[in-house]
Amino acid sequence: MTIAISQGFACRSQLSFNLPLLNRVQKARQNFSVAAIESLVESVSVHKEDFRISPARDVKGANDDFNPHDWKKLCSKELGIKTSRITKPAKVVLNVLRKKGYEVYLVGGCVRDLVLKRTPKDFDILTSAELKEVMRVFPHCEIVGRRFPICHVHVDDAIVEVSSFSTIGRKFSRKSKSSMRKPSGCDECDFVRWSNCMQRDFTINGLMFDPFARIVYDYIGGMKDIQRAKVRCISPANTSFAEDCARILRGIRIAARLGFRFSRETSHFLKEFSDSLLRLDKGRIHMEMNYMLAYGSAEASLRLLWKFGLLEILLPIQASYLVSHGFRRRDKRSNMLLSLFANLDKLLAPDRPCHSCLWVSILAFHEALVDQPRDALVIAAFSIAVHSGGSLSEAVDIAKEISQPHETSFHEISQPNYAYSKDELMDEVIKLADSVKSALKRLTDENLVSQALIQLDEVRDIFGRVVFDTIYPVNLATQ
Repeated sequence: MTIAISQGFACRSQLSFNLPLLNRVQKARQNFSVAAIESLVESVSVHKEDFRISPARDVKGANDDFNPHDWKKLCSKELGIKTSRITKPAKVVLNVLRKKGYEVYLVGGCVRDLVLKRTPKDFDILTSAELKEVMRVFPHCEIVGRRFPICHVHVDDAIVEVSSFSTIGRKFSRKSKSSMRKPSGCDECDFVRWSNCMQRDFTINGLMFDPFARIVYDYIGGMKDIQRAKVRCISPANTSFAEDCARILRGIRIAARLGFRFSRETSHFLKEFSDSLLRLDKGRIHMEMNYMLAYGSAEASLRLLWKFGLLEILLPIQASYLVSHGFRRRDKRSNMLLSLFANLDKLLAPDRPCHSCLWVSILAFHEALVDQPRDALVIAAFSIAVHSGGSLSEAVDIAKEISQPHETSFHEISQPNYAYSKDELMDEVIKLADSVKSALKRLTDENLVSQALIQLDEVRDIFGRVVFDTIYPVNLATQ
């Protein structure tokens, strides 16, 4: 007997959510053959003639008095940055634009991660080329965004985001005249780079890396905040969050992933501006939630969302669950919800994210158990059946052979009343599957959930493993 779609549970590959603010996000992906420009593609590290710079650790900028932080130009080699960490698609774009005579920089979180010896989630590129010029250089490319347009360059199955100095310059020109004024003694190149950095969200995202000259530009104290493990807004936090409230969620995601703390001012206005998230587009919310839950830092993200009062806005059912269990804002305890996502985090990484279907399914599974706790044996058989995608009868047989102890502290796991027969256990597994399917329907605004979870190999395998490892922790087995 197999778990049929009608008996099991399912989720669509693209989901839209009934939960407040969450909705579907669709990303167009196009395949891009680079054969036509392969002759231009070289490893960034081979451009030795471009790397001849002073090995000084700290070369001060042109006008240190203009900015509260010293302007710094740092040798990337001294920082331990390896260009081998840059992905091939990013190298393609960097090298092609460089060959065409344009300035190119890596900017944002990828530079921060390279400094921290972490694997970047993606690589954002800033160039002196106009976006229309980028379009002419790359055959598979489109301009996206209305307020702040950027280019999506498709290389193989990856998308590389490319922004232009000119676009940022037009945005910057809308600022006050005093903000635009170039300080005396500041050369034009430094001023253009500084202007761009000032438009970013957090100081640790305000670094700029020239991979050919191997220089990291730090105009706003990003390195100092990396050393202090702090997330700090570049502009005053109230101004920054008023300008773009999505920065609240981005800050949570960064702090969760890196284990950083917020500066006092940033922390204060995270709470003050929490209601502004209600104005965000549903698709933007879902994208930010996916970045939090699908890239290996879900547990820490949920804890921070709870700490700053954001969870009740984004995931009110889960917030209610924490309240009902007496969970406090700074609580370091765990529970089944957090344990599920902690086990998911062990299997993911920024460069190995999961499909959004997976974390939605985990939320639905947990909600089903909160509604009606189940015997550990039932949950085990269910997880094995989903993981294997095979016979329910075989999954039940395997589950009945489990001899290791299960987790007993979770309220969602009921105490066994008696020994199930095989048929009874199979019936209980089917009931649990139906309950999870119902929870999925409540999470989505689709009338029918038609694409089976077991048809998505990534989701099926990882989901089953996460559930089993949560119910039967390895540490209990070793004890």
